[in-house]
Amino acid sequence: MPLRPKRIQRGRAFVFSLLFIVLVTPASFLTSPVWAQSEATTQASSPSEIFRLERVPVKGGAELITIHAKSGSIGSAEEREWIPLVTVLRDTLGDLSRENDRLRYVWPLTYTRPTMWQRASGAVPFLYTRMGNNTLRSEKAPPPVLDLAAADRDVWKKIVWTALQSLVLDPYGAPVKASTRSYQHNISAYRKSHIIRALSVLSLYQTVEGPSAFSEAELSEIQARLMLTDKTFGGLVDSSRLRGYYEKELRGAGNDRGRNWELLRQRAEAESLYFEPLQIADRSATHALLWVARQEIGAKQGQRYNKRFLNIDDPWSDKRLLKWDGYLETRYFDSDNRPASPDASGAHPVELIPLALYGLDNPKIPMLLVDFRDALNPKKREMSRRVLQDVTRNIFSLSRFADVPYFMGRTLLDFVTDRRGMDLNQPSRLHTYSQLKLLLSLDQSLNPRLREEISRRLEKVSLNPLENDVKAEANLARQQYAALLSYANSPDGLPAKLDRDRRAEAVSLEHGKAERVLFRLANVLSFGKYTHREKPAPDIEERLDIARRLGYHTRFLREVSRSSPQIEVAWNLEDVRLSLRFIAEHGSQADSRAISATAKIFARTEDDETRRMILKSLSRMGNSKARNELIRISQNKDLTQSWKDLATTYLNNPKGMEPPAESGSSQATGQTEQR
Repeated sequence: MPLRPKRIQRGRAFVFSLLFIVLVTPASFLTSPVWAQSEATTQASSPSEIFRLERVPVKGGAELITIHAKSGSIGSAEEREWIPLVTVLRDTLGDLSRENDRLRYVWPLTYTRPTMWQRASGAVPFLYTRMGNNTLRSEKAPPPVLDLAAADRDVWKKIVWTALQSLVLDPYGAPVKASTRSYQHNISAYRKSHIIRALSVLSLYQTVEGPSAFSEAELSEIQARLMLTDKTFGGLVDSSRLRGYYEKELRGAGNDRGRNWELLRQRAEAESLYFEPLQIADRSATHALLWVARQEIGAKQGQRYNKRFLNIDDPWSDKRLLKWDGYLETRYFDSDNRPASPDASGAHPVELIPLALYGLDNPKIPMLLVDFRDALNPKKREMSRRVLQDVTRNIFSLSRFADVPYFMGRTLLDFVTDRRGMDLNQPSRLHTYSQLKLLLSLDQSLNPRLREEISRRLEKVSLNPLENDVKAEANLARQQYAALLSYANSPDGLPAKLDRDRRAEAVSLEHGKAERVLFRLANVLSFGKYTHREKPAPDIEERLDIARRLGYHTRFLREVSRSSPQIEVAWNLEDVRLSLRFIAEHGSQADSRAISATAKIFARTEDDETRRMILKSLSRMGNSKARNELIRISQNKDLTQSWKDLATTYLNNPKGMEPPAESGSSQATGQTEQR
């Protein structure tokens, strides 16, 4: 039987009292300009009239790909205009082939360098509120959130900063420790919020089927890399595993959304409230609104109310709703209480008062973002986790792994809140908060007054002094895109940076693994100030072209080798052969990963032509690992003698020349034994 509200409150009080007794911490908490003209080739708007794609060539063989969105909330209907949201740099080496393309930088154009005032505010411990907008106009190119071609750099930077924080700054005492850790947390959260919005933009654009500038593999790479920035060692994930990770995360997010949808809908129905999902451009619902009928408030006074999963006060005993003078919306319903048009037979009007807005993309419960009766309710719930972390970690240096009493208290608190659906000490609202800010910027279906009301209240939820509001971010996006175009058109700007990046990429072509480790160590210890680059050479682009194509085909073969046991069922064998052919032509430059993938495909296909091409590729690779794979195949008891003989022939042919017809007997065709 559900607990009554008073019993719930007593239960909460007990849990918090127990926790703070365990911690022995008496605590009080403070909540305390003109668009640049460029040589851009702009494609037509997508059918949805929400997104537009722009491709700007960059001198030296690259292009900037920018997704613009039609504003839904900035200005009147006549003033709405296209806002640049996300830009990605693709290094094409100046040709039309996708095999040697390399994605580089991702710019969420609302992401900017904080002002000095914002930075100083971000270093104040327990300051959980926005501190104004960044209105400074900057001519500098905007900072990217990620270099897709060097994602591992973020991992090493985090490790160095963590060591620096623990060994150098923390010993100075609680004030320095709390200040520096607060600053690092706010900087990280600010970056993360814009990564989430970049992910949402890319996902929306992909779903509404606008003119595509990215292949499916490229989109998976971009989105997976952005997702992995939230993981400590995410930058070290191999590129061949990115698509699998992305698909797994996508399934998990869908499951979370569906579960939270059902939890919230069932509770709303049980409490006689109206549940309305908010659908965005791709028709998916990441947020939901709860309404109450004004006519029912007086009639249901005193009715029992259970706030589980809702986490808002009882609407039936709230006198504020009886005298409500805020936003109202009149809708029509039929005799079965289903939405109907005003002129439908039996339709009757119902005045609806918005109660709360929730985010559905969370791993545990629906997250309260806006309470229309109590603006501080969502913020207090968001602060419950942050305050607990800041006090225990930054002031008292408590850790779950080193302090048993603290571990037991936190475990008990987590268990009770999770079981009772209490929105306290839950994962941060940052993800769904960032999504909603994007939705409010783009959505044109919400009533303008309601959208403005939500936007105004939503800004009060933010705990980060570095954040800017929706209107300020729209202005920042325009300014930063203009600065980025100017940077791209300057010979000393993006083209020069592109050349430096290519010379840094060429290090792997000239130096062994040990030397590269030393170069990377120097880069990490200098916080990125030192980067080893090769000297300019006339053949550097040609060599990079081969290396990139080899990497492209190697990644593809590794993905194929990890798929279903029967390759020809899941993949187009012509694509597989194309990659095998390229590996065979450049076998001397193939690495161990290409060799392993090629050998695995041999065991997973019954196609004779593909198998012969694999043997040819292995023979041309000319190293001990490839030779060992050929030996293993020649000694495989599960193969027919003709295949073993053919492998032996290639093994004895160091140049990988086609064996005589009798050596590669046609008896191999169709004679592979069932395993």
